[in-house]
Amino acid sequence: MLGVSRLSLLYEFASHGSIRATAVSTGQTPSAVSQQLRALEDEVGVALLERTARSARLTDAGRRLVEHAGAILDAIAAAEADVASVDATPQGEVTVSATPSVAVALAGSVLKRLRRYKKLTLVLRQQPNVSEAEGRVKAGQLDIALIDDWTGLRRSDKEGPLTYHYLLRDPLMAVLPKDHPLAANKRVSLRQLAGQPWIASPEGEPSRLAMERLWRRESIAAPLSVFEGLDTILMLVAKGLGVTVAPWMATLERKGIVVRPLVGAAPGREIYAVHRTASTGRPSVMTVLQALHHAARVL
Repeated sequence: MLGVSRLSLLYEFASHGSIRATAVSTGQTPSAVSQQLRALEDEVGVALLERTARSARLTDAGRRLVEHAGAILDAIAAAEADVASVDATPQGEVTVSATPSVAVALAGSVLKRLRRYKKLTLVLRQQPNVSEAEGRVKAGQLDIALIDDWTGLRRSDKEGPLTYHYLLRDPLMAVLPKDHPLAANKRVSLRQLAGQPWIASPEGEPSRLAMERLWRRESIAAPLSVFEGLDTILMLVAKGLGVTVAPWMATLERKGIVVRPLVGAAPGREIYAVHRTASTGRPSVMTVLQALHHAARVL
């Protein structure tokens, strides 16, 4: 009989395309992932991967088994939901992933709302990037992922095996030191900040790309320092070392900074909760989802 955990691992490999990326996504070592996939090959009796010294890819048999694995994992999630629905009391463990800024903004309200459910345990994990988070939800390693989308294109509710729930829009805001000359303004334009020293995320980060779009729109340039992590960037702004733009949720409960809306249309990110469509009938997952919707409305 095929092992479900190994099928899930093969499904992850198909999403990420390499042993190393699969190991990072699942929190295992590359050697452990490789051993598990070899064990799955032994169970099936055919080669699932074509391996070289530096890479691996799915064989035709591997691709066929991945198709079956998706259906099997969906069926298992549906079976769990069906059994759980017999007793509508939310119970058990629900695993959610989120970026730090989203977690901090929503977690307090969510936890307060879930306190009434004594048998329900919420496990909050650090969010990988969006594609990895979606892959982990598909593979059943996460129940819900809170993802951000900077495209501005509203996702449909259902996309294949996943269901997306829109929670809220998080606009990009101007962030200034507390004693900045523009701190008294109700709104701030980019042109007012054109000559200021800026602090930004590395190239390719979503907030950096949004900032660059704003700069191009206003045809401005400014002195720029680059740091990883919004926590670090906002701390440096609080110390008076520059200005930045950041998602509003990331600036909540921060000391030493002033946050102001930008003049004109500002880009932002849409926050979604995503879960396996097959988990729709699980009382525990739906209860956490309702708590997330409530927290978003409160925010």
